[in-house]
Amino acid sequence: MKIYVAEILGTFILTFSVILSLNGLFPVPTPVIAGLALGLGVYTLGSVSGAHFNPAITLGALSIGKISTKDALLYIASQLIGAAGAAELARRIIIERQVLLITESNLVMLAEMLGALILALGVAAVIFGRVTQGASGLVIGGALLLGISIAAVASNGVLNPAVALGIGSFSFSYLFGPIVGAMLGMLLYKNLTQ
Repeated sequence: MKIYVAEILGTFILTFSVILSLNGLFPVPTPVIAGLALGLGVYTLGSVSGAHFNPAITLGALSIGKISTKDALLYIASQLIGAAGAAELARRIIIERQVLLITESNLVMLAEMLGALILALGVAAVIFGRVTQGASGLVIGGALLLGISIAAVASNGVLNPAVALGIGSFSFSYLFGPIVGAMLGMLLYKNLTQ
């Protein structure tokens, strides 16, 4: 049960931080906030659940056999609960919430896919033990920062279906782009390094 609570908490903190940032409540850009939140989550909760906090990363880990189907489904349910909780809390405390423009196109999906692929490469490096435990949060948080920065050229740069749900940027492109990108990134890393 602890692993699912860790996924709820980590996804909640990540989503809530992104919502606050998007609403201008932090003095630094949202990609930096997201990278910091994820990096901190890896350091604080990674030993409990692996700190996925992202359905796309969970499905990527499933695609390379690093999580069971049952756990993957429960992780995703936990992540969606965490994101929904963050959205509800934000709805109650932020008077005028920023509304994101959501566009659907092949370019948006490609941007989300590429950004998630970059994130997944960082996560896979940790999963396969190529990164020391002490650097895991830095590598994964940095991979998210870079992935968001690249994706944001053509999309909202979300890379996470749970966060997309929480911030109101949920659509086909923001669901399937990150999932495909994370699976490709994990498989690519596994095939290049094993």
